[in-house]
Amino acid sequence: MEKKDQTRYDKAMVNRIARATGHLKMVRDMVEQERDCSEVLIQLAAVKSAVNGAGKEILKQYMEECVDQELRQQDNEGLGKLKKGIDSFMK
Repeated sequence: MEKKDQTRYDKAMVNRIARATGHLKMVRDMVEQERDCSEVLIQLAAVKSAVNGAGKEILKQYMEECVDQELRQQDNEGLGKLKKGIDSFMK
C-alpha cells in the first residue's frame, strides 16, 4: 500500500479554522477599540477553544488515516511524527 503524501481536510475543518480566524480578528478589533479587558479575555478564550478543537480533530484524523497504515507497515518514522505532533499540540 502506498503512503499518503497529503492529508485531505473536509469542509468542516476549513470552517473550524475560519471560525478561529474570525474570533482572533475580533480580539484584534476589540484591542484596537480599547474594549474592556474581561470582554477581550472572553473572546481570547473562544480563540483558544476553536484552535484546540481544530487541533483535536486534525489529530483524530491523522490517527485514523495515517497511524493505522503506518502500524500495518511497521513504519517507525510515521509514529515518530505522531509523537512529535502530539508534543507540539500539547505545549
